[in-house]
Amino acid sequence: MAYSATADEHHDEHHDGPAPGLMRWVTTTNHKDLGTLYLWFSLIMFFVGGSMALVIRAELFQPGLSLVQPEFFNQMTTMHALIMIFGAVMPAFVGLANWLLPMMIGAPDMALPRVNNWGFWILPFAFTLLLSTLFMPGGAPASGWTMYPPLVLQTGEAFPFLILSIHLMGISSIMGAINIVATILNMRAPGMDLMKMPLFVWSWLITAYLLIAVMPVLAGAVTMLLTDKYFGTAFFTAAGGGDPVLFQHIFWFFGHPEVYILILPAFGIVSHIIPAFCRKPLFGKASMVYAMAAIAFLSFIVWAHHMFTVGMPLAAALFFMFATMLIAVPTGVKIFNWLATMWRSAMTFETPMLFALGFVFMFTIGGLSGLMLAIVPADFQYHDSYFVVAHFHYVLVPGSVFAIMAGVYFWLPKWTGVMYNETLGKLHFWLTTIFVNLTFFPMHFIGLAGMPRRIPDYALQFTTFNQMATIGAIGFGLSQLIFLYIVIQSARRAGEKASDRVWEGTEGLEFELSSPPAYHTFTTPPTVR
Repeated sequence: MAYSATADEHHDEHHDGPAPGLMRWVTTTNHKDLGTLYLWFSLIMFFVGGSMALVIRAELFQPGLSLVQPEFFNQMTTMHALIMIFGAVMPAFVGLANWLLPMMIGAPDMALPRVNNWGFWILPFAFTLLLSTLFMPGGAPASGWTMYPPLVLQTGEAFPFLILSIHLMGISSIMGAINIVATILNMRAPGMDLMKMPLFVWSWLITAYLLIAVMPVLAGAVTMLLTDKYFGTAFFTAAGGGDPVLFQHIFWFFGHPEVYILILPAFGIVSHIIPAFCRKPLFGKASMVYAMAAIAFLSFIVWAHHMFTVGMPLAAALFFMFATMLIAVPTGVKIFNWLATMWRSAMTFETPMLFALGFVFMFTIGGLSGLMLAIVPADFQYHDSYFVVAHFHYVLVPGSVFAIMAGVYFWLPKWTGVMYNETLGKLHFWLTTIFVNLTFFPMHFIGLAGMPRRIPDYALQFTTFNQMATIGAIGFGLSQLIFLYIVIQSARRAGEKASDRVWEGTEGLEFELSSPPAYHTFTTPPTVR
């Protein structure tokens, strides 16, 4: 975090000079430029995916088919999920990684700068393909983001475009992950061993290994879907001797580690912000590293908790139930360590800290409802109800999205050289927090009362809670315009100049914890081991 005053002197080391205008951004291999591109792309996709969520919530404002056709409603649920997961949350974390990892480990750039450029520029084409499916005969897939057969095989001409776009997203993710692993393992400053690395670096090292392990699994699953539809295979077609449940096993073997890919970098960000605003070192840094590694390992052996209702053997259901509950232990360690860091500290509540505290509190709510879903007999009641929607949105919105916003507010003054408007930042936090709870907390109740997911109509008794959720969603969406305004103002450098030590009063602790200043004073690249 404590970048030297000459942070931009090494800008564009891979060019003789920056290319003029637009071409500079297209051809750049500089990690800060690419980090910026990832973050802007993520913000655009966040609003695109969010507008789709508003279509879903508008339809559910009252019972009866009032706004859109059921088919289009389910296309919106599918596209909303794919865009938010692969277009908003993951690129935002990769953007933060691009910006911060080289500076945190004392490297002049990422290890593979051209791969870095390619990894980003695949994404706009992937999502153009994905969005274009909405305008094709038969429309976009209406199967949910899980793309379960046989339903997804009913998709019309858009189907191969869906599969290709997912392959492109996967290629981008794998390239980014390989780049991150290569950078962290080969380009650390002399004397920085692994346990001296900041926690954001650790979180991304673990996340990158997860990505490399599971993205090919998703690629295999969707390729098998493609051959089932067009090449006469029957992997998932019961009539040909295949098994639709096999797809669920393959998909969730990817899908569950993917959930941790979406949250581990958030753990890293929050582990920087909380110590900085508590003005004391993080409690139990080594245990935080081991906890993240344990979560990543366990994420590979719990996938079938998404499938308790498919009729698996009792022994398998019990194994997956206990393995799922086991993940609560390292996660609890992390929550405890953050709380212990705050205990008797000189805490202040600037915007990044507010988002980090919101993250800890509301992510815990999501974790507790996850434990409820882990219990096999109870899951038979919760499965495919709005309780599940409430659970994963509490993990992903006040979890991943809050952590991304906390990180942006925390590092934005260092990126742009100007302070954002703190009053507007706090307004953004409070509105977002109020509306996110108004949106998703009522879903616990309607889910427990039996309202199913992915259905555009519902029984009259669910009306009040659905109307609360819709009002919350609209408020949440509008609140993000404040965030957009703050980011644009900072990018235009409209604001008072940020000091060298942005968060006054942290007295170097923030810098010591985020990245030691000594690693940023070099003028020549460190020796590569």
